Amino acid sequence: MKPLKYLLPDDALPTHWYNLQADFPEPLPPVLHPGTREPIGPEDLAPLFSEELIGQEVSTERWIEIPDEVRQILLQWRCTPLYRARRLEQALDTPAKIYYKWEGVSPSGSHKPNTSVPQAYYNYKEGVRKISTETGAGQWGSSLAMACGMFGLACLVYMVKVSFNQKPYRRALMEVYGANCIASPSDTTESGRKILHDDPECTGSLGIAISEAVEIAAKNADTRYCLGSVLNHVLLHQTVIGIESLKQLEMAGDYPDVIVGCTGGGSNYAGICFPFLGEKLRGGRDVRLVAVEPAACPTLTKGPLAYDFGDTAHLTPLVKMHTLGSGFVPAGFHSGGLRYHGMAPMVSHVHKLGLSEALAINQLECFASGVTFARAEGIVPAPEATHAVAGAIREANRCKEEGREETILFNLCGHGHFDMQAYMDYQAGLLQDYEHPEEEIALALAGLPSA
Repeated sequence: MKPLKYLLPDDALPTHWYNLQADFPEPLPPVLHPGTREPIGPEDLAPLFSEELIGQEVSTERWIEIPDEVRQILLQWRCTPLYRARRLEQALDTPAKIYYKWEGVSPSGSHKPNTSVPQAYYNYKEGVRKISTETGAGQWGSSLAMACGMFGLACLVYMVKVSFNQKPYRRALMEVYGANCIASPSDTTESGRKILHDDPECTGSLGIAISEAVEIAAKNADTRYCLGSVLNHVLLHQTVIGIESLKQLEMAGDYPDVIVGCTGGGSNYAGICFPFLGEKLRGGRDVRLVAVEPAACPTLTKGPLAYDFGDTAHLTPLVKMHTLGSGFVPAGFHSGGLRYHGMAPMVSHVHKLGLSEALAINQLECFASGVTFARAEGIVPAPEATHAVAGAIREANRCKEEGREETILFNLCGHGHFDMQAYMDYQAGLLQDYEHPEEEIALALAGLPSA
């Protein structure tokens, strides 16, 4: 019997990130200036991002070197293990083989440090000493707080208010790392004050939190902004997940027929999928890609592909993405990291080209899948990660029904140790499925900009 876990030696940590833009059959649509609606140049992004990150954002080079300083930090937990989920397979009585890449072994408990460390490094290298950002469930905020602490940078995090209240331990972790965490919308920014004036009970959204963080960076010359998902350079940094997985599956003598990932902004999905998709586009083996999103925030499944702002206050450039509208405020369901109104332009482009599939799953099925996984494999997934688990279980059940011996790979992007209240609510029967009303989605989409 083959071993259940596949570990790579330290020197197998990727030396380069993989850039899918090099292999797209057609290029991404341009990013537009929020005022002129004309394609933006690097100078338009300079007030917010480091020069190196801007270069990565627009690069079409296939391989981009990872700095040694970044690799030395990533080596604290990478390469992350790939597991064969034999106990889950037995519990499901499926002929499928299920593998999962386990990103919860990072110090902050998720895949997010894969990009927080390089973003903090590049800003530090350019003399920046203050960073502003937003966070939903808190995994990105805690990861950036950790990275900023490593480089001696001050970190200001605007956390979506409903998650700020639901997840106090995530907030506490950010503060332990040295960050200042503020519930969004807040009275510390013009955009936050406007939202509170119009709706004093607003529970917040990632779009609102982005507006506040961007405003701080735009108004203060000593501060730069960092984002935890959506942008091209963020997805680029996450490809270490898929690059390692390729090597690990080679060790196992296997290759996936289908890859499943949860999608909010798109970074962990891109991280596991893009290296495999790149091989396919270069003439390699075929593979199905399945993006799983919450039914309460159905960006890929119900949002049109259109130009939209990345934030609620319309401070950011316009990008072409699947969107529910920048004014969309989702319900306060527990998977806070998946509550963004838009999908990464690169993930949206992959979907538009017919290279991926998407499905929306309600939270009760996701939590049930998380419990099934925990009882079989011993790991409690984060609420966000339960969407990938649910998608993988659906695929495994399909294989059982069809009698197919397929190989399924999914990214288990984080642990749920700080999310036990959500599991308590689920076990107590307090959670309900919620699908956002069509009329509210239509209202949010009515405000899409003309571009």
